[in-house]
Amino acid sequence: MTAYTEQTSPRILLTSAGRGWTGLDADFVHIPRGLSHVPGRELHSLGMHFGPPVKADCSIGGRRMRRVQKPGDIDIVPAGMDGSWEDDADCHILRLSVHPSLLNQVAEDLGRDAGKIELLPRFQVRDARIEGIGRAVKADLEADTPSDPLFIELLANALAVRLIESAGGRFPAPENHGKPKLSERQLRVLTEFIETNLDQKLQLPDLAMVAGVSVTRLKTLFRNSTGSPVHQYVIRRRVEYARALMATTRMPASDIALAAGFAHQSHMASTMRRLLGQTPGEIVRLAGEF
Repeated sequence: MTAYTEQTSPRILLTSAGRGWTGLDADFVHIPRGLSHVPGRELHSLGMHFGPPVKADCSIGGRRMRRVQKPGDIDIVPAGMDGSWEDDADCHILRLSVHPSLLNQVAEDLGRDAGKIELLPRFQVRDARIEGIGRAVKADLEADTPSDPLFIELLANALAVRLIESAGGRFPAPENHGKPKLSERQLRVLTEFIETNLDQKLQLPDLAMVAGVSVTRLKTLFRNSTGSPVHQYVIRRRVEYARALMATTRMPASDIALAAGFAHQSHMASTMRRLLGQTPGEIVRLAGEF
Protein backbone atom coordinates (compact mmCIF):
# COMPACT_ATOMS: atom_id res chain seq x y z
CA MET A 1 0.00 0.00 0.00
CA THR A 2 1.19 3.46 -0.73
CA ALA A 3 0.20 6.91 -1.72
CA TYR A 4 3.12 8.56 -3.55
CA THR A 5 5.71 6.59 -5.49
CA GLU A 6 8.93 6.87 -7.46
CA GLN A 7 8.32 4.21 -10.14
CA THR A 8 4.56 4.60 -10.56
CA SER A 9 2.26 7.59 -11.01
CA PRO A 10 -0.66 7.43 -8.59
CA ARG A 11 -3.73 9.47 -9.40
CA ILE A 12 -5.58 11.30 -6.63
CA LEU A 13 -9.29 10.68 -7.13
CA LEU A 14 -10.61 12.41 -3.99
CA THR A 15 -8.91 14.69 -1.48
CA SER A 16 -9.61 16.67 1.68
CA ALA A 17 -7.27 19.44 0.52
CA GLY A 18 -9.02 22.80 0.71
CA ARG A 19 -11.75 21.61 3.07
CA GLY A 20 -10.19 23.17 6.15
CA TRP A 21 -9.85 19.93 8.13
CA THR A 22 -7.68 20.02 11.25
CA GLY A 23 -5.55 17.16 12.54
CA LEU A 24 -6.47 14.82 9.70
CA ASP A 25 -5.88 14.77 5.94
CA ALA A 26 -7.30 12.23 3.50
CA ASP A 27 -6.68 11.20 -0.11
CA PHE A 28 -8.33 8.41 -2.10
CA VAL A 29 -5.84 7.36 -4.77
CA HIS A 30 -5.49 4.94 -7.65
CA ILE A 31 -2.14 3.11 -7.45
CA PRO A 32 -0.80 1.45 -10.64
CA ARG A 33 0.80 -1.97 -10.32
CA GLY A 34 4.52 -2.08 -9.62
CA LEU A 35 7.05 -1.04 -7.02
CA SER A 36 6.45 2.10 -4.98
CA HIS A 37 8.64 3.77 -2.39
CA VAL A 38 7.47 6.31 0.20
CA PRO A 39 10.03 8.36 2.14
CA GLY A 40 9.40 9.12 5.78
CA ARG A 41 6.86 11.89 6.37
CA GLU A 42 6.10 14.23 9.25
CA LEU A 43 2.62 12.73 9.61
CA HIS A 44 1.47 9.30 10.71
CA SER A 45 -0.11 7.49 7.76
CA LEU A 46 -2.71 4.78 7.43
CA GLY A 47 -3.46 3.12 4.10
CA MET A 48 -6.79 1.27 3.74
CA HIS A 49 -7.33 -1.02 0.75
CA PHE A 50 -10.46 -0.80 -1.40
CA GLY A 51 -11.39 -2.93 -4.40
CA PRO A 52 -10.33 -6.43 -5.50
CA PRO A 53 -7.54 -8.26 -3.61
CA VAL A 54 -3.96 -7.88 -4.88
CA LYS A 55 -0.73 -9.64 -4.01
CA ALA A 56 1.70 -7.31 -2.29
CA ASP A 57 5.28 -7.37 -1.02
CA CYS A 58 5.53 -4.69 1.67
CA SER A 59 8.27 -3.20 3.81
CA ILE A 60 8.03 -0.56 6.58
CA GLY A 61 10.91 0.47 8.80
CA GLY A 62 12.84 -2.74 8.14
CA ARG A 63 9.83 -5.03 8.62
CA ARG A 64 8.65 -7.00 5.60
CA MET A 65 5.52 -8.95 4.71
CA ARG A 66 4.23 -10.75 1.62
CA ARG A 67 0.47 -11.08 1.62
CA VAL A 68 -2.79 -10.90 -0.28
CA GLN A 69 -4.09 -7.40 0.33
CA LYS A 70 -7.88 -7.48 0.82
CA PRO A 71 -10.58 -4.81 1.14
CA GLY A 72 -10.44 -3.28 4.60
CA ASP A 73 -6.79 -4.21 5.23
CA ILE A 74 -4.94 -1.33 6.86
CA ASP A 75 -1.21 -0.58 6.97
CA ILE A 76 0.09 1.84 9.60
CA VAL A 77 3.24 3.86 8.88
CA PRO A 78 4.49 5.97 11.83
CA ALA A 79 5.89 9.40 11.06
CA GLY A 80 9.49 9.37 9.87
CA MET A 81 9.51 5.76 8.60
CA ASP A 82 10.22 4.77 4.99
CA GLY A 83 8.03 2.22 3.28
CA SER A 84 7.80 0.33 0.00
CA TRP A 85 5.02 -1.67 -1.62
CA GLU A 86 5.08 -3.85 -4.71
CA ASP A 87 1.60 -4.73 -5.94
CA ASP A 88 0.86 -7.20 -8.74
CA ALA A 89 -2.19 -5.23 -9.92
CA ASP A 90 -3.69 -1.75 -9.75
CA CYS A 91 -5.39 -0.91 -6.47
CA HIS A 92 -7.25 1.86 -4.69
CA ILE A 93 -6.08 3.16 -1.32
CA LEU A 94 -7.61 5.56 1.16
CA ARG A 95 -4.71 7.35 2.83
CA LEU A 96 -5.39 8.92 6.21
CA SER A 97 -2.66 11.26 7.48
CA VAL A 98 -2.78 12.05 11.20
CA HIS A 99 -0.93 15.06 12.59
CA PRO A 100 1.28 14.19 15.59
CA SER A 101 -0.03 17.30 17.35
CA LEU A 102 -3.51 15.72 17.36
CA LEU A 103 -2.15 12.54 18.95
CA ASN A 104 -0.36 14.60 21.59
CA GLN A 105 -3.53 16.54 22.43
CA VAL A 106 -5.68 13.42 22.64
CA ALA A 107 -3.05 11.66 24.75
CA GLU A 108 -3.13 14.59 27.16
CA ASP A 109 -6.93 14.40 27.27
CA LEU A 110 -6.66 10.71 28.11
CA GLY A 111 -4.11 11.38 30.86
CA ARG A 112 -1.35 9.63 28.94
CA ASP A 113 2.27 10.72 28.58
CA ALA A 114 2.57 11.55 24.88
CA GLY A 115 6.34 11.10 25.05
CA LYS A 116 5.91 7.45 25.97
CA ILE A 117 3.48 6.60 23.19
CA GLU A 118 5.27 4.84 20.36
CA LEU A 119 3.39 3.85 17.23
CA LEU A 120 4.73 0.73 15.56
CA PRO A 121 4.61 -0.11 11.84
CA ARG A 122 1.78 -2.55 11.20
CA PHE A 123 0.77 -4.63 8.18
CA GLN A 124 -2.71 -5.85 7.29
CA VAL A 125 -4.41 -4.56 10.42
CA ARG A 126 -8.06 -5.54 10.79
CA ASP A 127 -9.81 -3.16 13.14
CA ALA A 128 -13.54 -2.48 12.91
CA ARG A 129 -13.28 0.97 14.49
CA ILE A 130 -10.59 2.26 12.14
CA GLU A 131 -12.31 0.68 9.15
CA GLY A 132 -15.55 2.41 10.10
CA ILE A 133 -13.75 5.75 10.40
CA GLY A 134 -12.10 5.21 7.04
CA ARG A 135 -15.38 4.43 5.31
CA ALA A 136 -17.01 7.48 6.86
CA VAL A 137 -14.14 9.68 5.64
CA LYS A 138 -14.36 8.22 2.13
CA ALA A 139 -18.12 8.79 2.07
CA ASP A 140 -17.58 12.42 3.03
CA LEU A 141 -15.00 12.87 0.26
CA GLU A 142 -17.50 11.43 -2.22
CA ALA A 143 -20.45 13.54 -1.07
CA ASP A 144 -21.54 16.51 -3.16
CA THR A 145 -21.92 18.51 0.04
CA PRO A 146 -19.25 18.01 2.75
CA SER A 147 -20.33 17.09 6.26
CA ASP A 148 -20.37 19.56 9.11
CA PRO A 149 -16.72 20.17 10.17
CA LEU A 150 -17.72 18.97 13.63
CA PHE A 151 -18.22 15.47 12.19
CA ILE A 152 -14.70 15.38 10.76
CA GLU A 153 -13.25 16.58 14.06
CA LEU A 154 -14.99 13.70 15.81
CA LEU A 155 -13.66 11.19 13.28
CA ALA A 156 -10.12 12.55 13.65
CA ASN A 157 -10.39 12.42 17.42
CA ALA A 158 -11.72 8.85 17.37
CA LEU A 159 -8.91 7.76 15.05
CA ALA A 160 -6.29 9.33 17.33
CA VAL A 161 -7.76 7.52 20.34
CA ARG A 162 -7.59 4.20 18.51
CA LEU A 163 -3.99 4.76 17.44
CA ILE A 164 -3.01 5.59 21.00
CA GLU A 165 -4.78 2.45 22.20
CA SER A 166 -2.77 0.44 19.67
CA ALA A 167 0.63 1.81 20.78
CA GLY A 168 2.83 -1.22 21.34
CA GLY A 169 1.30 -3.11 18.42
CA ARG A 170 -1.94 -4.37 19.98
CA PHE A 171 -5.52 -3.30 19.39
CA PRO A 172 -7.43 -3.89 22.62
CA ALA A 173 -11.04 -5.01 22.67
CA PRO A 174 -13.61 -2.48 23.87
CA GLU A 175 -13.84 -2.29 27.64
CA ASN A 176 -17.02 -1.94 29.64
CA HIS A 177 -16.62 0.61 32.41
CA GLY A 178 -20.27 1.57 32.66
CA LYS A 179 -21.66 4.72 31.08
CA PRO A 180 -20.51 7.98 32.66
CA LYS A 181 -22.61 10.96 31.64
CA LEU A 182 -22.58 14.73 31.70
CA SER A 183 -24.18 16.21 34.79
CA GLU A 184 -27.62 17.76 34.37
CA ARG A 185 -26.07 21.20 34.61
CA GLN A 186 -23.33 20.41 32.08
CA LEU A 187 -25.86 19.03 29.61
CA ARG A 188 -28.22 22.00 30.06
CA VAL A 189 -25.46 24.59 29.62
CA LEU A 190 -24.05 22.77 26.58
CA THR A 191 -27.37 22.29 24.79
CA GLU A 192 -28.33 25.93 25.48
CA PHE A 193 -25.00 27.01 24.00
CA ILE A 194 -25.66 24.91 20.90
CA GLU A 195 -29.19 26.34 20.51
CA THR A 196 -28.02 29.94 20.74
CA ASN A 197 -25.11 29.41 18.36
CA LEU A 198 -26.63 27.29 15.60
CA ASP A 199 -25.73 30.00 13.08
CA GLN A 200 -22.05 29.74 14.04
CA LYS A 201 -19.37 27.20 13.12
CA LEU A 202 -19.51 24.93 16.17
CA GLN A 203 -16.24 23.12 16.91
CA LEU A 204 -15.36 20.42 19.39
CA PRO A 205 -12.86 22.45 21.46
CA ASP A 206 -15.49 25.17 22.00
CA LEU A 207 -18.16 22.67 23.04
CA ALA A 208 -15.75 20.85 25.33
CA MET A 209 -14.79 24.12 27.00
CA VAL A 210 -18.45 24.99 27.61
CA ALA A 211 -19.03 21.58 29.18
CA GLY A 212 -15.81 21.79 31.20
CA VAL A 213 -14.38 18.50 29.91
CA SER A 214 -11.71 17.45 27.44
CA VAL A 215 -12.53 17.02 23.76
CA THR A 216 -11.97 13.28 24.00
CA ARG A 217 -14.18 12.98 27.07
CA LEU A 218 -16.96 15.05 25.53
CA LYS A 219 -17.59 12.55 22.76
CA THR A 220 -18.31 9.70 25.17
CA LEU A 221 -20.19 11.70 27.80
CA PHE A 222 -22.46 13.41 25.26
CA ARG A 223 -23.42 10.16 23.54
CA ASN A 224 -24.11 8.49 26.89
CA SER A 225 -26.21 11.46 28.00
CA THR A 226 -28.29 11.99 24.86
CA GLY A 227 -28.04 8.72 22.93
CA SER A 228 -26.64 10.67 19.98
CA PRO A 229 -23.15 11.70 18.86
CA VAL A 230 -22.45 15.42 19.14
CA HIS A 231 -22.42 16.05 15.39
CA GLN A 232 -25.72 14.22 14.83
CA TYR A 233 -27.36 16.20 17.62
CA VAL A 234 -26.15 19.51 16.15
CA ILE A 235 -27.29 18.59 12.63
CA ARG A 236 -30.71 17.53 13.92
CA ARG A 237 -31.11 20.82 15.79
CA ARG A 238 -30.11 22.79 12.68
CA VAL A 239 -32.73 20.92 10.67
CA GLU A 240 -35.46 21.42 13.26
CA TYR A 241 -34.66 25.12 13.55
CA ALA A 242 -34.71 25.57 9.78
CA ARG A 243 -38.04 23.74 9.54
CA ALA A 244 -39.52 25.99 12.24
CA LEU A 245 -38.39 29.12 10.37
CA MET A 246 -39.91 27.83 7.13
CA ALA A 247 -43.23 27.14 8.84
CA THR A 248 -43.49 30.44 10.73
CA THR A 249 -41.73 33.07 8.62
CA ARG A 250 -41.36 34.20 5.04
CA MET A 251 -37.58 34.36 5.15
CA PRO A 252 -35.85 33.36 1.88
CA ALA A 253 -34.46 29.82 1.95
CA SER A 254 -30.92 31.15 1.53
CA ASP A 255 -31.29 33.29 4.67
CA ILE A 256 -32.80 30.38 6.62
CA ALA A 257 -29.86 28.18 5.65
CA LEU A 258 -27.38 30.69 7.06
CA ALA A 259 -29.46 31.31 10.18
CA ALA A 260 -29.51 27.56 10.91
CA GLY A 261 -25.78 27.17 10.36
CA PHE A 262 -25.74 25.40 7.00
CA ALA A 263 -22.98 26.15 4.51
CA HIS A 264 -25.51 27.14 1.84
CA GLN A 265 -29.06 26.51 0.66
CA SER A 266 -28.32 23.25 -1.19
CA HIS A 267 -26.54 21.89 1.90
CA MET A 268 -29.67 22.58 3.92
CA ALA A 269 -31.92 21.01 1.31
CA SER A 270 -29.91 17.80 1.01
CA THR A 271 -29.68 17.44 4.79
CA MET A 272 -33.43 17.98 5.28
CA ARG A 273 -34.20 15.48 2.54
CA ARG A 274 -31.93 12.91 4.19
CA LEU A 275 -33.23 13.39 7.74
CA LEU A 276 -36.87 14.37 7.19
CA GLY A 277 -37.62 12.89 3.81
CA GLN A 278 -38.89 16.31 2.73
CA THR A 279 -37.50 19.18 0.70
CA PRO A 280 -37.72 22.80 1.91
CA GLY A 281 -40.37 23.45 -0.74
CA GLU A 282 -42.52 20.60 0.53
CA ILE A 283 -42.21 21.85 4.11
CA VAL A 284 -43.31 25.36 3.10
CA ARG A 285 -46.28 24.01 1.11
CA LEU A 286 -47.44 21.80 3.99
CA ALA A 287 -47.18 24.71 6.42
CA GLY A 288 -49.34 26.82 4.11
CA GLU A 289 -52.14 24.26 4.24
CA PHE A 290 -52.72 24.84 7.93
